[in-house]
Amino acid sequence: MAVVLQGFGALSGLSSSDSLNSKTLQLGSFKSRLERNGSVLFVRSEGRFSGSSNPRKLITTNAVAAKADTSTSSTASKPGHELLLFEALREGLEEEMDRDPRVCVMGEDVGHYGGSYKVTKGLAPKYGDLRVLDTPIAENSFTGMAIGAAMTGLRPIIEGMNMGFLLLAFNQISNNCGMLHYTSGGQFTIPVVIRGPGGVGRQLGAEHSQRLESYFQSVPGLQMVACSTPYNAKGLMKAAIRSENPVILYEHVLLYNLKERIPDEEYVLSLEEAEMVRPGEHVTILTYSRMRYHVMQAAKTLVNKGYDPEIIDIRSLKPFDLYTIGNSVKKTHRVLIVEECMRTGGIGASLRAAIIENFWDYLDAPIMCLSSQDVPTPYAGTLEEWTVVQPAQIVTAVEQLCSS
Repeated sequence: MAVVLQGFGALSGLSSSDSLNSKTLQLGSFKSRLERNGSVLFVRSEGRFSGSSNPRKLITTNAVAAKADTSTSSTASKPGHELLLFEALREGLEEEMDRDPRVCVMGEDVGHYGGSYKVTKGLAPKYGDLRVLDTPIAENSFTGMAIGAAMTGLRPIIEGMNMGFLLLAFNQISNNCGMLHYTSGGQFTIPVVIRGPGGVGRQLGAEHSQRLESYFQSVPGLQMVACSTPYNAKGLMKAAIRSENPVILYEHVLLYNLKERIPDEEYVLSLEEAEMVRPGEHVTILTYSRMRYHVMQAAKTLVNKGYDPEIIDIRSLKPFDLYTIGNSVKKTHRVLIVEECMRTGGIGASLRAAIIENFWDYLDAPIMCLSSQDVPTPYAGTLEEWTVVQPAQIVTAVEQLCSS
């Protein structure tokens, strides 16, 4: 699966390799077979275990980065069509609006303006103002309205112009969206998708650099997923819309212009599966969203140094895919978590607790976690970079883990 980053400086030109196979996905009552497409079909971890407790003994001196980057031909020669990540989100959304007339979109400037990052561009003229509804600047109001609409049978998609603004709707999302199915005794389902840009951008300031996954992970009844490529952005969008549960889909503001070739045929991903980005033997690196590309950048250096990291994009932030994660831990016996979320109470803290609880006997070293610093994100570019995990830190952490 080749990916091309445009306009992201040091991140440009990153690529990754995924296992390719036919796979049947079951999503509620929807079942779809994804045929081998030659570029991007997801396959679960095969759970190959290694009995060695000392990965240093397995390190080969002639390892090359080609294992992490097997795509050398132009993406233009591959089947499918090429899209930017925001276009893939729009394509998934449009396909679901065509398929199900109950699907509607609401938020600030989602209509004729096309959304702050153009994910909904062109949808208002096609579907009309009732299905693509421009709202006032009142997140608590239109989020509550969407939840009410879901209770009556619609399938609303809420766009937060910036995910940080949805803190204004925290009561609606937590007390209503997450709990109404339970508190109504199962009389109501809340098939709502909450999506929008978040994460640390390019000098957006503290209030526009929020990572809300740490806020919402403890709310019962919510599912959370984070997209990182155009392929999984479209597949997760479609899956979230079809789910009977409320789903928060996290999109990173710096990944919207990431380009990838995706299949022409329809596909839907599971909301509860991680993605094996790079198989390896020596250390399991768990990451998601933008940090996937920092990890892949670090992996090139690590492989040239003789390390063989296994990289997993966890994608499902709630619940965790402990099947894929567990098989990897049993094989490598060492874990590094890399996230952009805050260290205190972040996704990494919950993930580390889950691994210790379920796979303690397979660990040969303490779990390391690289997270953003517990400070408001500075506006100054150099200071902002200091608060977020960088590839060099990932390389150092893996070296420390594999020497222990």
